[in-house]
Order: sequence, then structure tokens, then C-alpha cells
Amino acid sequence: VSVSIPGQQEDSMAAGKGAGKPSLLQNERIRFIVCFLGVFVCYFYYGILQETITRGQYGEGEKKEKFVYATTLVFIQCIINAGFAKILIQFFEGSRPDHTKSWLYGVCSLSYLGAMVSSNSALQYVNYPTQVSLISQPIQLMILGVFVLRKKYPLAKYLCVLLIVSGVALFLYKPNKSVASTESAFGFGEILLLLSLTMDGLTGVAQDHMRSLFQTSANHMMLNINMWSTLVLGLGVLWTGEVWDFLSFTDRHPSIFWNILLFGITSALGQTFIFMTVVYFGPLTCSIVTTTRKFFTILGSVLLFGNVLNTMQWVGTILVFLGLGFDAKFGKTPKKTTH
Repeated sequence: VSVSIPGQQEDSMAAGKGAGKPSLLQNERIRFIVCFLGVFVCYFYYGILQETITRGQYGEGEKKEKFVYATTLVFIQCIINAGFAKILIQFFEGSRPDHTKSWLYGVCSLSYLGAMVSSNSALQYVNYPTQVSLISQPIQLMILGVFVLRKKYPLAKYLCVLLIVSGVALFLYKPNKSVASTESAFGFGEILLLLSLTMDGLTGVAQDHMRSLFQTSANHMMLNINMWSTLVLGLGVLWTGEVWDFLSFTDRHPSIFWNILLFGITSALGQTFIFMTVVYFGPLTCSIVTTTRKFFTILGSVLLFGNVLNTMQWVGTILVFLGLGFDAKFGKTPKKTTH
């Protein structure tokens, strides 16, 4: 026999509601940690494989040659990414419909590919460390988010992004004293960098639009963007004939297949965590994650190999940790409540 004490039911319901909020917050933190670690681990190994494939020498003696088929490599990467996303949809989402407009996926894919091509091309013209310019992507996303999507961020978020970007810039910056002053003027390389940053920002805006208007899932976003990218790159490698040269190269050096397969798998896993971060936390948070991931990778290599940090790098490290701390404590974008 149960006895109901007046007010006990209301108290227990109130307690349950109060307990629900910390639980949801805790789940969100766990999800964020999983996404961050997933991006960090996958892209750390992805970078090693990329360097192994593109900078390795194949063959013996005078017949040694290098891998120069970057577009075909990205084409294969997109095929594996799309296949992996399709498998995830089949197993975890079933027949869940996707209402996102196809043209949005196409725009997102073109801006993503445009950013990648512009960034890679800029390396041929820029004579000082390009990383310092590339890490301003979070600022670019914020600017486009405010002016294009009319988004509002807390004041603390602006401070967090500024601290993190400034910290990484100070940590990575290495003045090139041998470059003449005439060579450091604003030129074609810098224009390509700005184009890359703008394209990255447009990709983030398109993803944010899909996320807020159509509630696009991470797997559908990954599948469709990679399918569009596969179509564009496929036409490109067929038009230039690069794919046939690539097949001839792999026929001469079949050992490269294993590295390419691993490269594609780590890319697919990494992209899964990237799109999860975009869908659950937004493109701005995703850009902060990828920026700090690069920072921690470099910091880890510096500490592991016993290199001494200079004063500027110590200041940059402190700024990054201050920015991450402020972001965790005060940088949350308030969610709209429904009545």
C-alpha cells in the first residue's frame, strides 16, 4: 500500500526537472569530448598518411618518382567518405527522410572544394608561414554568420575566438628574415588565401543554414556533400586525364594501395566526427575544434621531441588555454526557448 503525502509528488517532479538539466549538460559535454577526441585522433593519423603518400619516393635508383596526383587522391577520399556515410545511414537512420534542398549541398560542396584548391595553390606563391593566415577561419565564420545569417553571439564568444586565434598565430608565427620587403607585399598568394577563407566561411554558412532550417543530420550532410564533390572531381580528373596517369602509377607501385585505403578510412571517420560537431554544436565551434586540434598537434610534437618554447610561443599557449577556458565557461550561445 502506498501513501501519498500532499506536496510530495510535486516536490519529486520538481527535483526530477532540476536533475534533468545537469544530466543534459553532462551528456552535451561528453558528446563534445567524443567529437573533439575523434577529430584529433583521426586527423592526426590522416596527416601522417597524407605526408607518407605525397612526400614519399617510389621505385629504386634513378627510377624513383613522387606521387603528384592530389586531385585523384581527394576524389578517392570523397568516394570512401560517401560510402561510409551511406552505411551509417542504413544502420542508424533507416528510412528517416532528408528534406534539405539539393542545391544547398551543391553550394556547400563547391565552396568546400574551392577552399581546398585555393589553399593548396596559395602554397606555391606565399613565402612566409601560411598557417598564420589560415587559422583566422573562426573569425571569418563569425563575420559571415553575423552579416549573412543575422546570427547573434555572446560577447564572451568573440573574446574566446580572438584569444584562441591570436594564441595560435603567435605560436605558429616564424618571421622569415630572408624574404625581401618587395616579396612580402600583398600579392596573388594572399588573394588565394583570402579566397580560401571566404570559401570556408561560405561552407560554414551553408551548413549552419541546413542545420537550423532543415535539421539536416550529420550523416546525410556528409553523404550528399561528398557525392557532389565526387561528381565535380570525377569530371575534373577525367577532363585532365589525371586518373589514367594515377592508375599507371599504382600499377608500377601497388604498395601504395594500402596507404590510400587507410587514408580514405581515417578521412571518413574524421569527417563523421566533423559533421557531428557541425550538427550538434555549429560550424563556428567546429572551426574552433579544428584550429585547436592543429595547435595541440604541434604543441605535442614540440614537447615530445624536447624542443624549447620561445617567449612568443609561451604567450600563444597561454592565450589558447585562456580562450578555451572562457569558451567552456562563458561562450555558450543561448538557445531559443519554445512556448
